[in-house]
Amino acid sequence: MDFATLSALSGIKHVDDVFVALGTTLKVAGSQSAFRALDFEAVVALARVGKALGATKLGVISAMGADPASRVFYNRVKGEMEQALARLGYQVLILARPSLLVGNRDALGQAARPAERLGLLAMTLLKPLIPTNYHPITATQVAHALLSVVHSTERGTRVLLSGEMQAII
Repeated sequence: MDFATLSALSGIKHVDDVFVALGTTLKVAGSQSAFRALDFEAVVALARVGKALGATKLGVISAMGADPASRVFYNRVKGEMEQALARLGYQVLILARPSLLVGNRDALGQAARPAERLGLLAMTLLKPLIPTNYHPITATQVAHALLSVVHSTERGTRVLLSGEMQAII
Protein backbone atom coordinates (compact mmCIF):
# COMPACT_ATOMS: atom_id res chain seq x y z
CA MET A 1 0.00 0.00 0.00
CA ASP A 2 1.33 3.43 -0.86
CA PHE A 3 0.64 5.43 2.27
CA ALA A 4 1.99 8.61 0.70
CA THR A 5 -1.02 8.77 -1.63
CA LEU A 6 -3.57 7.24 0.72
CA SER A 7 -6.77 9.26 0.66
CA ALA A 8 -9.42 6.55 1.04
CA LEU A 9 -9.81 2.86 1.72
CA SER A 10 -11.47 0.96 -1.09
CA GLY A 11 -15.01 -0.11 -0.30
CA ILE A 12 -15.14 1.50 3.15
CA LYS A 13 -17.71 4.25 3.52
CA HIS A 14 -17.72 4.87 7.30
CA VAL A 15 -15.75 3.89 10.41
CA ASP A 16 -16.41 4.58 14.08
CA ASP A 17 -12.99 3.93 15.60
CA VAL A 18 -9.47 3.63 14.22
CA PHE A 19 -6.72 1.47 15.68
CA VAL A 20 -3.18 1.69 14.33
CA ALA A 21 -0.53 -0.86 15.22
CA LEU A 22 1.98 -0.12 12.47
CA GLY A 23 5.63 -0.02 13.34
CA THR A 24 9.05 -1.33 12.54
CA THR A 25 12.61 -1.04 13.74
CA LEU A 26 15.43 0.97 12.24
CA LYS A 27 17.23 -2.26 11.42
CA VAL A 28 14.27 -3.77 9.57
CA ALA A 29 13.42 -0.47 7.83
CA GLY A 30 16.99 -0.14 6.61
CA SER A 31 17.20 3.63 6.88
CA GLN A 32 15.88 6.54 8.90
CA SER A 33 13.75 7.73 5.99
CA ALA A 34 12.17 4.29 5.53
CA PHE A 35 11.52 4.09 9.27
CA ARG A 36 9.88 7.53 9.26
CA ALA A 37 7.77 6.60 6.23
CA LEU A 38 6.10 3.80 8.19
CA ASP A 39 6.19 4.93 11.82
CA PHE A 40 5.19 8.53 11.14
CA GLU A 41 3.80 9.06 7.65
CA ALA A 42 1.80 5.84 7.32
CA VAL A 43 0.34 6.09 10.83
CA VAL A 44 -0.73 9.71 10.30
CA ALA A 45 -2.11 8.91 6.82
CA LEU A 46 -4.29 6.11 8.19
CA ALA A 47 -5.52 8.35 11.00
CA ARG A 48 -6.43 11.09 8.48
CA VAL A 49 -8.38 8.63 6.35
CA GLY A 50 -10.19 7.32 9.42
CA LYS A 51 -11.14 10.85 10.42
CA ALA A 52 -12.40 11.56 6.89
CA LEU A 53 -14.53 8.40 7.11
CA GLY A 54 -16.21 9.63 10.30
CA ALA A 55 -14.11 8.09 13.06
CA THR A 56 -14.18 9.95 16.37
CA LYS A 57 -11.87 7.68 18.39
CA LEU A 58 -8.27 6.77 17.61
CA GLY A 59 -6.06 4.26 19.39
CA VAL A 60 -2.40 4.03 18.41
CA ILE A 61 0.52 1.96 19.60
CA SER A 62 3.47 4.31 20.04
CA ALA A 63 6.61 3.74 22.07
CA MET A 64 7.64 4.02 25.69
CA GLY A 65 10.16 6.80 25.12
CA ALA A 66 8.13 8.85 22.62
CA ASP A 67 9.28 12.47 22.80
CA PRO A 68 9.44 14.97 19.93
CA ALA A 69 12.47 16.60 21.56
CA SER A 70 14.40 13.35 22.06
CA ARG A 71 17.96 13.04 20.78
CA VAL A 72 17.15 9.40 19.98
CA PHE A 73 15.78 9.26 16.43
CA TYR A 74 13.32 6.41 17.13
CA ASN A 75 11.79 8.17 20.15
CA ARG A 76 11.74 11.54 18.37
CA VAL A 77 9.78 10.14 15.40
CA LYS A 78 7.30 8.48 17.75
CA GLY A 79 6.86 11.76 19.64
CA GLU A 80 6.40 13.71 16.42
CA MET A 81 3.82 11.14 15.29
CA GLU A 82 1.91 11.60 18.55
CA GLN A 83 1.93 15.39 18.08
CA ALA A 84 0.67 15.09 14.49
CA LEU A 85 -2.15 12.79 15.62
CA ALA A 86 -3.18 15.20 18.37
CA ARG A 87 -3.62 17.93 15.75
CA LEU A 88 -6.13 15.85 13.76
CA GLY A 89 -8.95 16.65 16.17
CA TYR A 90 -10.20 13.23 17.21
CA GLN A 91 -12.64 13.35 20.15
CA VAL A 92 -10.63 10.55 21.76
CA LEU A 93 -6.94 9.84 21.20
CA ILE A 94 -5.31 7.03 23.15
CA LEU A 95 -1.55 6.63 22.80
CA ALA A 96 -0.36 3.25 24.07
CA ARG A 97 3.29 3.21 25.10
CA PRO A 98 4.24 -0.39 25.80
CA SER A 99 7.53 -1.52 27.25
CA LEU A 100 9.33 -4.50 25.74
CA LEU A 101 6.83 -6.38 23.55
CA VAL A 102 7.16 -10.11 23.97
CA GLY A 103 5.80 -12.82 21.74
CA ASN A 104 6.57 -15.18 18.92
CA ARG A 105 8.68 -13.14 16.51
CA ASP A 106 9.24 -16.19 14.29
CA ALA A 107 5.52 -16.16 13.44
CA LEU A 108 6.01 -12.60 12.15
CA GLY A 109 9.00 -13.58 10.06
CA GLN A 110 11.32 -11.49 12.22
CA ALA A 111 14.91 -12.41 12.93
CA ALA A 112 15.93 -13.64 16.36
CA ARG A 113 17.05 -10.95 18.79
CA PRO A 114 19.52 -12.56 21.20
CA ALA A 115 20.08 -9.36 23.21
CA GLU A 116 16.33 -9.00 23.67
CA ARG A 117 16.11 -12.55 25.02
CA LEU A 118 18.91 -11.84 27.47
CA GLY A 119 17.20 -8.63 28.57
CA LEU A 120 13.91 -10.47 29.01
CA LEU A 121 15.61 -13.08 31.19
CA ALA A 122 17.20 -10.37 33.33
CA MET A 123 13.88 -8.53 33.63
CA THR A 124 12.11 -11.74 34.65
CA LEU A 125 14.69 -12.50 37.35
CA LEU A 126 14.64 -8.92 38.66
CA LYS A 127 10.88 -8.38 38.21
CA PRO A 128 10.17 -7.46 41.85
CA LEU A 129 12.78 -4.67 41.62
CA ILE A 130 11.66 -3.24 38.28
CA PRO A 131 8.82 -0.69 38.09
CA THR A 132 5.69 -2.08 36.43
CA ASN A 133 5.95 0.29 33.47
CA TYR A 134 9.14 -1.53 32.46
CA HIS A 135 7.82 -5.09 32.74
CA PRO A 136 7.59 -6.94 29.42
CA ILE A 137 4.09 -7.02 27.90
CA THR A 138 2.45 -9.13 25.22
CA ALA A 139 0.87 -7.70 22.10
CA THR A 140 -2.42 -9.29 23.23
CA GLN A 141 -2.30 -7.35 26.51
CA VAL A 142 -1.63 -4.12 24.62
CA ALA A 143 -4.51 -4.78 22.21
CA HIS A 144 -7.00 -5.58 24.99
CA ALA A 145 -6.00 -2.53 26.99
CA LEU A 146 -6.14 -0.21 23.99
CA LEU A 147 -9.61 -1.47 23.01
CA SER A 148 -10.87 -1.12 26.57
CA VAL A 149 -9.57 2.41 27.10
CA VAL A 150 -10.62 3.72 23.68
CA HIS A 151 -14.16 2.46 24.24
CA SER A 152 -14.41 3.71 27.84
CA THR A 153 -13.08 7.21 27.18
CA GLU A 154 -15.58 9.91 26.27
CA ARG A 155 -13.22 12.75 25.31
CA GLY A 156 -9.61 13.79 25.33
CA THR A 157 -6.11 12.48 24.83
CA ARG A 158 -4.61 9.88 27.12
CA VAL A 159 -1.20 8.29 27.25
CA LEU A 160 -1.56 4.68 28.30
CA LEU A 161 1.63 3.40 29.94
CA SER A 162 2.71 -0.20 30.03
CA GLY A 163 1.97 -0.69 33.73
CA GLU A 164 -1.61 0.51 33.24
CA MET A 165 -2.04 -1.80 30.26
CA GLN A 166 -0.88 -4.77 32.30
CA ALA A 167 -3.44 -3.96 35.01
CA ILE A 168 -6.36 -4.02 32.57
CA ILE A 169 -7.86 -7.47 32.23
